[in-house]
Amino acid sequence: MSEEGVRIESISAEEVSAEEVSTQKAASREEFLEQVKREAAQAAAELIEAAGLEAGDLFVIGCSSSEIVGERIGHGSSLEAAQAAYDGIWAELDTRGIELAAQCCEHLNRAIILEKESAKKRGYEIVNVVPQPKAGGSFATTAYERMRCPVAVEEIRADAGMDIGDTLIGMHLKRVAVPVRLSLNKIGHANLVCARTRAKYIGGERAHYKK
Repeated sequence: MSEEGVRIESISAEEVSAEEVSTQKAASREEFLEQVKREAAQAAAELIEAAGLEAGDLFVIGCSSSEIVGERIGHGSSLEAAQAAYDGIWAELDTRGIELAAQCCEHLNRAIILEKESAKKRGYEIVNVVPQPKAGGSFATTAYERMRCPVAVEEIRADAGMDIGDTLIGMHLKRVAVPVRLSLNKIGHANLVCARTRAKYIGGERAHYKK
């Protein structure tokens, strides 16, 4: 074989190799996103059961897509990862009639995106902002795009919540918040912390309480 023929064959082999690597990476990414969706769905289902949530209850989610994909919070936003987590969680909430509230990032003062109907029936004051991946976060952006009539409010009192990636959702939970341990403690690479809420116990030593 001529020198030119050897060179062409070598280039062709390199192109095939690069294509195989690209295909493998794409497949790996899809597998990871499916894993995120499964984990998010499982976590939501377990928390719903542990918290005893009912139709009409409010479920807040703070989610760092950066942390899900293994980056530092605020430094690697991924719409794909946020969408996978949203799809998994929403599937569990929607079938039970539980209402979703998505927390924005610090740039929007951790405002909340939820359905207009949900905000109005609770008397929440609606504010004007549209989340973006770099100002609000990919999860809140996804929620805004997927909801029927999304609005933003500055604060809520949710019945339970999931914190994916150390986003700090406590400011949006009803008193009294109670930590909930699930069978998993991560979604993707992100830490997962969950909470339910309970009514305050009032009275003294003679008071009686519901279980």
